[in-house]
Amino acid sequence: MCGIVAIHRPNSVVLTKEDLDRGRRMVERLGHRGPDAEGLHTVGPTVLGHTRLSIVDLADGHQPMVAPGDHWLVANGEIYNHAALRGELDYPFRTRSDSEAIAALILAEGIRGIERLWGMYAFVFAGPDGHLVAARDELGIKPLYWANVDGAVQFASELRAFDRAVRPAVVEFPPGHAWTAATGLVRLRPRVAGAPVPSDREQARRLVRERLITAVRRRLMADLPVGVFLSGGLDSSLVAAIMARYADPAHGPVRSFAAGTADSSDLAAARRVAEHLGLDHTERVYTAEEALAVLPKVVASIESYEPSLVRSAIPNYLLAETTARSVKVVLTGEGADELFAGYDHLRALDHDQLQAELERSVRGLHNLNLQRCDRVTMAFGLEARVPFLDLDLVALAEQIPIEWRLPGRLGQEKALLREAFAGWLPDDLLWRVKEQFGDGSGMADLIRTHGHQLDLPADWREHRVADLEPPRTREELAYQQLFAASLDGISESVLGRFATA
Repeated sequence: MCGIVAIHRPNSVVLTKEDLDRGRRMVERLGHRGPDAEGLHTVGPTVLGHTRLSIVDLADGHQPMVAPGDHWLVANGEIYNHAALRGELDYPFRTRSDSEAIAALILAEGIRGIERLWGMYAFVFAGPDGHLVAARDELGIKPLYWANVDGAVQFASELRAFDRAVRPAVVEFPPGHAWTAATGLVRLRPRVAGAPVPSDREQARRLVRERLITAVRRRLMADLPVGVFLSGGLDSSLVAAIMARYADPAHGPVRSFAAGTADSSDLAAARRVAEHLGLDHTERVYTAEEALAVLPKVVASIESYEPSLVRSAIPNYLLAETTARSVKVVLTGEGADELFAGYDHLRALDHDQLQAELERSVRGLHNLNLQRCDRVTMAFGLEARVPFLDLDLVALAEQIPIEWRLPGRLGQEKALLREAFAGWLPDDLLWRVKEQFGDGSGMADLIRTHGHQLDLPADWREHRVADLEPPRTREELAYQQLFAASLDGISESVLGRFATA
C-alpha cells in the first residue's frame, strides 16, 4: 500500500523544472500513505513519485520500480494473483513484489493485459518514449485523481497532493478504466471466471461460503501479520472467524481491533466475538472530547464533508491510529451490505428496484465507504483490505435471485449470508441485529448530545461555504467549513454526496 504521483507531458520529450518541483511537493504531501520509503524518478516526459508502506517483499519492492526497456512503475494496492502470473509470463522478474506483475503484463500483452490483474490497484507505468499507462481497479477500491493543466497530466492518490492552483481542475480517475494519451480512457473488463446461477438456496449458501473463505485467504498475502477491524457485527465477525481458521499460525493469534465509547454495543459484541475465536483483541475506548478534538483531522483525512461518512470515520480514524501501532494490514467487512441487502431502507423497494439499487451501491462505494476506509487507515500508514469486494464474490452475489437476498429468519437482513456460516459463531452473534457503525460505536449519540459544541451561529441556514452546495443541516455546515479549511480550491464535482444528512 502506498501513495503515488505522476506528472506527464504527452506532447513533449522532457519535463520542466516546475514539473519536477511540483512532483516533489506532491510526494511530500502523501508521506502518511507510505512512511517506510520515498522515491522520485524521471523517465522521458514523466516524473513518477512513490511513498511506500512495505508489506510484500520488504527488502526489494521499492518504487518507482524499473522494468525492461527503461520503463518505470508506481503502484498502490495489492495484486493477489501475482504468484500465478509469475508462472505464466516470460518476464525477468527481479523482485518478489506483487506490483512487478503489473509491468510484466503490460509489456507482454499491452493495455488489455491489465484485465488479468486480480486485486485492488491504482498505478502509472511510463517509458522513455513518452508512452504512459494509468489504470484503476474495477470497483475503485484504491483512489486515483487526475488533472490536465497547462499541457501536463497530473495524477495522485489523494486530493491534498495537488497544488492549490491545480485543484479546481482535479477530477476522479474512473474505476475500471485505463488511460494513455493515444487512446484516451479505455474501459477494462476484468477476466472474472463468472458464477453459476444457484439452483437452490442450499447451493447459494455453499457458494457464498466457499467464495468468501477464498476471498479472505487471498487477502492474507503478506510478509507480516494481518489483523482485522472487528465491530462485533456480522460482516467483520465472519471475516475474523475465517482468519482464525486460516491465518498463518507462525504469526500467532489473529489480532483484532475495535473502537467505541465505553458503553457502546459494538465494543461489547466485538469482545465476545474475539473471546469465542481466541483472538488477540485490542479496544480503543474514546470520549466525546477525544472524538470532537480529532474532527478537523478526520474531515481533512477523508477529503469529504458527507455527514454519514464523517460520523463513521471518527471512530474508524481513532481505531486506525491504535491499530497502526501493532500491524500494517487489516481486513474489514466493507461491501457486505451492498452485496446482500444489509441496509434497513432497502426493505421498502420492490424486487426490480432492489436489484438496481444493489448494483448501483456496489459501483458507488468508491465515493463513500471505500473512500473513508482508505483514507482513515492510510492516514496512519495502515493498509485495509476488503474481502467482500473480491470480484468472484461480487459476481456470485449478482447471480443470486433477489428474493434470496431479502430478510429471512425473524425479518433479519442478510439472512442468506448468516445461513451460509451457521455454526461458525454463536447464534446470538451470528443473528445480531445490524447497527450502522456510527450507531453501534456510540458516535451517533455523541454527535446528537454534543453537537452544540460545533460552535455554529443560530442562523446557520443563512451561511454557506463558497463554491460548495448549500448545507442540509447545521452539522453538515460544520463539516463543510472544516473541509474548506483543509482543502481550499477543490471543485464540488469531485465529491460524492449521497446519504440524507
